[in-house]
Amino acid sequence: MKRLAIVLAAASAVLTGLAACGEKPQTLNVNKSDIAAYQGAQNRFVAPGWTPTDKQSWERGLKARMQNTQNEYSKTN
Repeated sequence: MKRLAIVLAAASAVLTGLAACGEKPQTLNVNKSDIAAYQGAQNRFVAPGWTPTDKQSWERGLKARMQNTQNEYSKTN
């Protein structure tokens, strides 16, 4: 009986070890781009007033959004 328990425990350990070998990597499949954010999308869904690949218009848009919509002090006045 004791020998059977040892054999079952060893078989269980071997099967568990083999099951871990087949595990797929858990990484995100994200397409990373090496371009700057202001050079982004060149389609019809861009924010008004922003021209793609123009860094100054990108920065103006970020500043306006920060002041107008993300500034809690300006919302309370």
